[in-house]
Amino acid sequence: MRRFSPVLAFALIAVLALGLVLGLTWGLGAYPDIGTLQNHYAELQNWYVDAPWTVRGAFFGVYVLAASVSVPGIVLLTLAGGAVLGFGWGLLLVSFASSIGATLSFWMARYLFRDWAVSRLGSRFKMLHAGMEREGALYLLSLRLIPLVPFIAVNLAMGLTRIRTRTFYAVSQIGMLLGTAVYIHAGTRLAQLQSTADILSSDVLGALVLLGLLVGGMPIAAPWLLDKLRQRRALRPWRGQRPKTFDRNVVVIGAGAGGLVSAYIAASAQAKVTLVEAKAMGGDCLNYGCVPSKALIQSAKVAHLARTAAPFGVMTSTVSVDWPAVMRRIRAVITSIAPHDSAARYQAMGVDVREGHATILNPWTVEISSPGQTPQRLTTRSIVIATGAQAIVPAIPGLQEVGFATSDTLWEQLEQYSSVPKRIVILGGGPIGCELAQALARLGAKVTLVESAARVLVREDREVSSLVKNALAADGVEVLTSHTALRFETPNDGNGQEKTLWLVNTGSAQDEINNEFSLPFDLLLCAVGRRARLGSLGLEALGISTEHTVHTNDYLQIVIPNIFAAGDVAGPYQFTHTAAHQAWYATMNALFGDFKRFKVSYHAVPCVTFVAPEVARVGLNEQDALAQGVAYEVTRFDVADLDRALCDAANPKTSPSGWVKVLTAPGRGTILGVTIVAAHGAEMLAEYVLAMRHGLSLNHVLQTVHTYPTWGEANKYAAGIWRRAHAPQWALTLSRRLHDWRRG
Repeated sequence: MRRFSPVLAFALIAVLALGLVLGLTWGLGAYPDIGTLQNHYAELQNWYVDAPWTVRGAFFGVYVLAASVSVPGIVLLTLAGGAVLGFGWGLLLVSFASSIGATLSFWMARYLFRDWAVSRLGSRFKMLHAGMEREGALYLLSLRLIPLVPFIAVNLAMGLTRIRTRTFYAVSQIGMLLGTAVYIHAGTRLAQLQSTADILSSDVLGALVLLGLLVGGMPIAAPWLLDKLRQRRALRPWRGQRPKTFDRNVVVIGAGAGGLVSAYIAASAQAKVTLVEAKAMGGDCLNYGCVPSKALIQSAKVAHLARTAAPFGVMTSTVSVDWPAVMRRIRAVITSIAPHDSAARYQAMGVDVREGHATILNPWTVEISSPGQTPQRLTTRSIVIATGAQAIVPAIPGLQEVGFATSDTLWEQLEQYSSVPKRIVILGGGPIGCELAQALARLGAKVTLVESAARVLVREDREVSSLVKNALAADGVEVLTSHTALRFETPNDGNGQEKTLWLVNTGSAQDEINNEFSLPFDLLLCAVGRRARLGSLGLEALGISTEHTVHTNDYLQIVIPNIFAAGDVAGPYQFTHTAAHQAWYATMNALFGDFKRFKVSYHAVPCVTFVAPEVARVGLNEQDALAQGVAYEVTRFDVADLDRALCDAANPKTSPSGWVKVLTAPGRGTILGVTIVAAHGAEMLAEYVLAMRHGLSLNHVLQTVHTYPTWGEANKYAAGIWRRAHAPQWALTLSRRLHDWRRG
């Protein structure tokens, strides 16, 4: 930070001292009011007539000092300017004096108090700095246009940022002009009061109405005006390219979960909408993700139940898996769901469905290219990007040579096998890796799960990771945590090329070279994560980064205000249900944002890992709460005490694994987060998602009648544990004494 010279620093201190003396004098008895102004109005007017420049100069100097420290009564000083100097001179002098005074305050904060203030503001300073970095001068202008934000607070706060002095002064001059004009006008009217009857005069009432509109309306109007300014600035590079008429109200790119919901909403609102999909309708979820994986998991669950049926009194012969039949069933499931997402269904709704690749040429033009056809261009008022995500392929030597599958290509490769692949290596211990590892192991494969972190499911609490690791191991999965893939090789073993992965145990204290070992495999699945599918949309040419998810605001707009994003491309979650949730907000804002905007909410977003037992969570878990410094209490109910869990258990004498863990605000039933580990955890979680979304407490869960015997009763029992722990002891003591007395 550049520092002032000693002379200027001394000048600042002198101004501060003079301003404080003025404020102190004002506060000790010279504080004016409207009555004082009226009593001395004639005297002030005579002085102004006799020596106009002296009065103007004195008023200007006093106002600069008063504004520099924001002394009490500066509003009345502004009214006095209008009363004595008139609207023209009053507006001119007050406008410049207030901006100069604000700049002096700005300098004081920057050069005299910055280090002290930053050390005490902490995170609040980071928020202020982030706002300035994001919006620049518009952020300051938004504060200036809202009179409810204290004058001195804005000056001092801006002094802590990197905004230039000339920018601060210019924005302050512009931003405060309207408010200054209203107060000066009010001063010219209020000065004419001769009696209480004059209060109801049209001029005075007009001034008061203007003040009311300024104070009450600016908090509403200012954000709207600033948003329009931001939009004009963002669209400036394409000035002149905006068409006068549009072919479509909205073009939706991507027909996955987010795109389908967007198209449905737009068509339901009677808008003209085009849906563009380059591959298959239904997107990743239907064709490569949720649907085929859950169908595979169900087949694996049946195989597991058949093998473990004896404890239920059901005798089965040797269980064998017909692998082609498993794959045919998966295809049949996809085929049965596909009509829900088909082009024919959406065309019947009024959606113009196009097969092809979409390229955004400018904020209002989309080009659609299809093989063997001439590219077509559509103009549109808004665009919704919902192109989903694609698997991340790690940069490991030899990976491309040995061949691999991702969650996008796994199903095609699995169909090539006549039986379940014998040796499968899965890289990645996240939800996808854990789900597929357990399912394939239950169907007969020898599965090794490799995770570089110290545990699987690192976003869950440690006890959840431990339970899932043990559950995978119980189903035959070899789980190698703290292991890093070094390279892939295809050495000749005499019978052909055998694929091999070389690993190192990074959790071992041994020397890394001596700790290397090889792991042969037949099929390799890379499940190390997914990233937004943003390439080749033309966003780079528009100046939009496509390295990660595209940045959106609370209304799911990207930097270009008429382009919206929903689903995996927007983040922060990569769930089908989140994509559909975001799609509603993105589409409604795309269609009606000029009249009413809707801010997306992530208050209660559920997530589930479909292993056995299922891991379901909403809100905070313990590691999140600790990382964020959120105070909480834990209430836990183990499913080993649930009657339905014992009914379903293979051996009731062996306690079923799992629990319901609820985090609440200390001393209150407000739900901060829930983690459920249970056979039907995904279904059980819905009750807590509803409760959190609508602000219901554990008391409401406790008061809800739950069917017996069901897994959902665990939610009620958890609420009951919390209620007993927070029962008022004085009431229990009083009740005991009452009943003792009634027994005689």
